[in-house]
Amino acid sequence: QVQLVESGGGSVQAGGSLRLSCAASGFTGSPRYMGWFRQAPGSEREGVAAISSYGRITLYADSVKGRFTISRDNTKNTLYLQMNSLKPEDTAMYYCAARSSMILSLRPEVYDDWGQGTRVTVSS
Repeated sequence: QVQLVESGGGSVQAGGSLRLSCAASGFTGSPRYMGWFRQAPGSEREGVAAISSYGRITLYADSVKGRFTISRDNTKNTLYLQMNSLKPEDTAMYYCAARSSMILSLRPEVYDDWGQGTRVTVSS
């Protein structure tokens, strides 16, 4: 059974940092392409960052480029999102997701498996 479990969310002041983790289990075969997404109240879910199977290729939304870094440790089956210089507009529920296709994408609808999310609140 595939399972993704996020952790690391919390409350932080603007300019601060957080590191999100996503523990993956139940997957077989090659490591999946994975991504981080977020959804603020009243907004649609949006892609934040995506990473290839072995971390060689990454993709970022323009809104987080230069501030967020996606990475993975396949020996620990864990995906990370380092978030620096946080802004109030980064406040959202953050989700990790995995997809079977080996194409990087920030489109939520192409991802197959999802975690339950971890909340990030950034105060001004």
